[in-house]
Amino acid sequence: MTKTPAFGLVGLALVAALAAAPAGEAGPLRDRMRERMAQRLQDRKAEEARPLDLQAIAPGARKLEVRYGASAKQAIDVYVPPGAQGAPVLVMVHGGAWKIGDKANSGSIENKLKHWLPKGYVFVSVNYRLLPEAMAEGQAQDVAAAMRLVQARAGEWGGDPKRIVLMGHSAGAHLAALLSARPDMVGRPWAGTVVLDSAAMKVSTVMERRHPAFYDEAFGADPAGWARVSPMDQWTRSAMPMLLVCSSQRPDKPCDEARAFADLTARSGVTTPVLPQALSHADINRTLGLPGAYTQAVDAFIGDVLK
Repeated sequence: MTKTPAFGLVGLALVAALAAAPAGEAGPLRDRMRERMAQRLQDRKAEEARPLDLQAIAPGARKLEVRYGASAKQAIDVYVPPGAQGAPVLVMVHGGAWKIGDKANSGSIENKLKHWLPKGYVFVSVNYRLLPEAMAEGQAQDVAAAMRLVQARAGEWGGDPKRIVLMGHSAGAHLAALLSARPDMVGRPWAGTVVLDSAAMKVSTVMERRHPAFYDEAFGADPAGWARVSPMDQWTRSAMPMLLVCSSQRPDKPCDEARAFADLTARSGVTTPVLPQALSHADINRTLGLPGAYTQAVDAFIGDVLK
């Protein structure tokens, strides 16, 4: 099966420019475009690694790092607002194609902290083992272990273990959706889950069409293994309530998969809301928490499941 590289908009612009260039100019143009892409990646990496001023976000808040396993990646950051007591808990799982990303990435947590910490939420950001140390199934087991730790220790941080909402973006959205479809992986239920732009709700569909090579690294070549890590294949009526946010701008049409998932649950009498957004895949994550209708809609779902 032919695989397509995960170019993104920058890569597509590179291909278009090279195709339009005269043969004698293609080499220098390729070098310039590569330099430009490398600079953009460096700039993005520096921005993601920018340390946050927690006291400017929520004066009196504190940050704890808690480990849940032997690997350096098996750790969570816990952000505790001042005076927390019986507070709701929001657990965030970062994305990154199952192979990159970190719990401290500013794009994943900054606007969410600014929105939910002042509202009195305990905010937890999860790291998990990445490729090649662990494939998607092992990563889901990591996030399940992190959830068990949060459930067990939420009270120590002023949180309510019965008022936990799970959230994930991209690869993290796939992991969050899988655990929500199969809450027995965690062992105890939680209030609900916000799935931020996962295009792997039915893994076999992804694997049987043209796809970036990192999907092969994450899911392997065994169709039986695909089913084990496929939220749509694993869903039963015991699943956690989910809100499926999807980008209407992506060419691979994740909203189609989200609606197919919602249709599946509807046939069993379970409503799964789908929230399309005219945002890029990255901005589905980065802008959540900013004032506006998008954040309000996510807040409304969270409020409903926490009742």
